[in-house]
Amino acid sequence: MKEWDPVLYRKFEAERTRPARELLARITMEQVERVTDLGCGPGNSTELLTDAWPLAQITGLDSSATMLTQARERLPQCRFVQADIRSWQADGPQQVVYANASLQWLDNHSTLFPHLVAQLAPGGVLAVQMPDNLQEPSHRLMREVAASARWRPLINAEAAERTQLLSAGDYYDLLTQAGCEVDIWRTTYYHVMADAQAIISWLRATGLRPFLASLDEAGQRAFLADYHQRLVTAYPAQADGQVLLAFPRLFMIAVKKR
Repeated sequence: MKEWDPVLYRKFEAERTRPARELLARITMEQVERVTDLGCGPGNSTELLTDAWPLAQITGLDSSATMLTQARERLPQCRFVQADIRSWQADGPQQVVYANASLQWLDNHSTLFPHLVAQLAPGGVLAVQMPDNLQEPSHRLMREVAASARWRPLINAEAAERTQLLSAGDYYDLLTQAGCEVDIWRTTYYHVMADAQAIISWLRATGLRPFLASLDEAGQRAFLADYHQRLVTAYPAQADGQVLLAFPRLFMIAVKKR
């Protein structure tokens, strides 16, 4: 896929940062020395961590060089590393490993999650938030358009298919068997959007990227027009003319036993 677009991503920064802030609020540790922000993006979540623990050594990790450039400009006092979360090895036991809206892009969670727990110091916290919206109309309709006769030959089905998250029970078992005490919950946000086009603007920075990656500019416009037509039906206007984008997210706090 093309590089991530930090400007497009930050267009809805307040909405994207809200779950990051709520995830952080559930971490009760006070004495924190080492923190890693997995999938730090342009640094909006890392900034929350620096505010919470100003004396900690905080590292932001992301696979996108463009995102990291923005993060370094935003937080020059932090260390940022370009790396793949799946092969990441901490340079020492971490008190907090924080992954806000990043792990949903990766598969093999049955091995990934125990690997992340292994990076924690005893008593350390793995804090995870993942969008759980693949069955919502916003994402289901992407797949339907891509599978239509017009677009099927042009869009790589594998590139456009993300793995469904495991169940809450599966994550609980994975983390408890890795030696953690686990708190897990699911929240559905209802984001107020101006119209269906605003939903597209939100998702162009994230969920739509794999569908658009193989298309030229004209093809992208045409694909988005087909997608928009379906969104208008799926997200009818409220009484004030705006629409509500339901956005479920799965949260978990795993504390490694001492």
